[in-house]
Amino acid sequence: MNEDIYEDVKDADWEPVKREVGEITFKKVSQGKRVKSFFKTVSFILIAVVSGGASGAYIVDKKYANKIYSLNTPLIINRNEGFEKVEVPKNIVTKISDTVGPAVVSISNKVEGLLGEKREQNGSGIIFNSKGYIVTNNHVIEGSEKITVKLSNGKIFEAKCVGFDTTLDLAVIKIDADNLPTAKFGDSSKVKVGDMAVAIGNPLGEGFAGTVTAGIICGFNRKIKYDDAYYRLLQTDAAINPGNSGGALCNDLGEVIGINGLKIDSATYGDIEGVGFALSINEANEVIKHIMKTSKTQDNSLGQKGKIPRIGIVAEEACALNEDVRGIYVWEVTIGGAAATAGIKPTDIIMEVDNVKVTKIKELDEAISLHPAKDVVTCTVFRNGKKMSFTINLL
Repeated sequence: MNEDIYEDVKDADWEPVKREVGEITFKKVSQGKRVKSFFKTVSFILIAVVSGGASGAYIVDKKYANKIYSLNTPLIINRNEGFEKVEVPKNIVTKISDTVGPAVVSISNKVEGLLGEKREQNGSGIIFNSKGYIVTNNHVIEGSEKITVKLSNGKIFEAKCVGFDTTLDLAVIKIDADNLPTAKFGDSSKVKVGDMAVAIGNPLGEGFAGTVTAGIICGFNRKIKYDDAYYRLLQTDAAINPGNSGGALCNDLGEVIGINGLKIDSATYGDIEGVGFALSINEANEVIKHIMKTSKTQDNSLGQKGKIPRIGIVAEEACALNEDVRGIYVWEVTIGGAAATAGIKPTDIIMEVDNVKVTKIKELDEAISLHPAKDVVTCTVFRNGKKMSFTINLL
């Protein structure tokens, strides 16, 4: 047969049939034969799939009969022991809470109000010595008649004040207990913006005791004005609310890097969230050691560390009387304050502090902030048409 003819038909539905030597003819393949061949192929594939699946199931059942694995964590559930015994790795916030939480206490005290009424004040504290020594903010216990401490295990003790520091708003109190869990102090000088920050305390009183909030360090060495004074503090977006004062701000190692104290006043700044502050633990630790060393129930202020001293004036920026007289106009002076004691009076214009000109409240604050409490500064004041010099002993 001609090869060209063979090429034309070999791909068609024909199959070669040998008749005699040297002679080949073709016949058409029947439709039934092709269908039969197709089903044979499909059947073979199905058998292979089923047998492979059965074999895999058998192996898994034998080797992993009592285990179930999650995708992201080594979660192991023992079917024979029940689901109540699931072993789940703790996340970092949980670990910090378990480590530091037992050393954070709730503090409450009763103080006398302006009209003589009794009111309860709440805050938090950190056990730093197993013999019952606790650090907190001074404003938490200030003016208290009776200080009550509630531990994380629910036990309640009456506390006494060991000493306090109004400059950094810190106080050390003690309860009659021993072998207490303590918190480890870290090194706040190593804190960087973006580091993890976990706050532990008792916002809004004992009803929310042991509250844990997490965020990051948003800034450090922030100069914040509070109660006519300025503080240099760590800033965090971990939620800090009334009652958190004196509580712990921790790093990712479960170390205390700050003592919570302030949050932005919404009445002043509007609807602000996530802006809280804590005193760095390095500065606090100096005060704690000093108080423990002196052991006197008095103001143990070491001087300006985080807080700018007060001079005791109410003032505003003054308009220039002439080219030579520019400064801060004094409206009021606090009786017994540093400025009043030095001889400064209302209507005076403070022109210079330590020979540095001041024309804005911010400049006056910054000039004072360069000095520690109990230091001495000189002020040039314009009064009754004359310039006068005063020496102020900072409080």
